[in-house]
Amino acid sequence: MTKIICGVDVSKSRLDAAVSSPKAFASFANDASGIAALASFCRRHGVELAVMEATGGFERKAFLLLWEEGVASALVNPRNVRCFAEAMGAMEKTDPIDAAMIARFAIAKDIKPMEPPTKAQQRLKALVARLRQVTDDLTVQKQRRSAAADDETLASLDEVIALLKRQSKRLEGEIASMIDDDPLWAKLAETFRSIKGVAGRTVARLMADLPEIGVFDNKAVSKLVGLAPLADDSGRRSGQRHIRGGRASVRSVLFLVAEIARRFDDGLAALHRRLTEAGKKKMVVRVALAHKLLVRLNAKARDARAEFANAT
Repeated sequence: MTKIICGVDVSKSRLDAAVSSPKAFASFANDASGIAALASFCRRHGVELAVMEATGGFERKAFLLLWEEGVASALVNPRNVRCFAEAMGAMEKTDPIDAAMIARFAIAKDIKPMEPPTKAQQRLKALVARLRQVTDDLTVQKQRRSAAADDETLASLDEVIALLKRQSKRLEGEIASMIDDDPLWAKLAETFRSIKGVAGRTVARLMADLPEIGVFDNKAVSKLVGLAPLADDSGRRSGQRHIRGGRASVRSVLFLVAEIARRFDDGLAALHRRLTEAGKKKMVVRVALAHKLLVRLNAKARDARAEFANAT
């Protein structure tokens, strides 16, 4: 039996909701009271799942509060929904049409509820994201200082740099404390650090942006990160495989760490040497190294989770 789905088109200030069957449409403010009204709308129409696109953060409050209101929710990729809409011949694009198309997409793909992150996971993710912002800002300010000439500008930049360094140190301390205080996270952190080249910031990024590590199999986690080369074959033609999509924040740190780790790891070094000698492009080599590192981290995380479960 087909589920009753509510597709929710999210914008900064508004939530447009369309129920699949019986068809119903309503619009709500994207704030706490509006989300509560959306939850009532869903209950009134017997909605089993509310589905919305991941739209750069505007969906976060609705996703979390709907779960608190007892309405199961899920997030989907907006690019996939748009491709689905075009494949279904829906070239028009309005908020009601988009909401209805999200519902149709969810039914066609049999989208399942996506459990919300815990409060601790939310806080860790926010701290890691803020640390990344502070680090980027610090890099920019240091570059500006290297180009500055007058004393007044240098003094101003030094003040900003000192502030950013203090914030960076504080954030690193908060993140480390959170990981150390959680027994499972502490176990995973110890396991990850057993690979030479994997440091505290990499561990924090994995914990915050890839909580599924060690839960999914290698193929699934590779697709999740965007390090699984996708086939492009047709008939006798064997096309070149490319990576696409995935979690860029995790992928970027794995590129950097794999390059460091290969200096100490015989397996990664041998893979790098073999691909380089075969004349593979630099990006192909980088992806292969990052993929191998991810698979190894995932295997270690899987073992650590099993060991932790057996010990508790």
